[in-house]
Amino acid sequence: MFSMFKPTWMLEAVYLITPEQLKKIGVKAVLTDLDNTLIAWNDPDGSAELINWIKQMKEAEIPVVVISNNKESRIERVVSRLGLTFISRAMKPFKRGFKKAEKELGLSKEELLMVGDQLLTDIRGANGAGIRTVLVKPIVETDAWNTRINRWLERFVKNYLVKQYPEMKWRQNLL
Repeated sequence: MFSMFKPTWMLEAVYLITPEQLKKIGVKAVLTDLDNTLIAWNDPDGSAELINWIKQMKEAEIPVVVISNNKESRIERVVSRLGLTFISRAMKPFKRGFKKAEKELGLSKEELLMVGDQLLTDIRGANGAGIRTVLVKPIVETDAWNTRINRWLERFVKNYLVKQYPEMKWRQNLL
């Protein structure tokens, strides 16, 4: 029942994903959540680590697309400085935003990877769309008010999954 929330991989941070790893697993584009995945939810400026990671992806010609439930103005304020494209009001965990990204990129779901910090929205949505997933640890421990409910529920789901799937462990890379 909870298998729809199971990530393909669990990494400490998005920055651990390299172009070489992506190419080895056949991924041509990275879809990613914004808040607490790329940036701290309460700090719209990206870290030096993030800027370096995005530079590596661009050099390897691997597009990074932000898929967020936030409104367009919130996302654009952040990603415009980073040179990323985005899909706002994605309605995660529904498939809408993922299918839109797939169509806009002209890639198959097998060529995409979704990275996010929440099982109930990011991972569930991408799994439903048939896209491989990476769960990352949230950048900061705090959350916006509307995410706190999800985190509370997520603890129960994650504990269940870890018991059912002992291979679910935090890793340092995809390979």
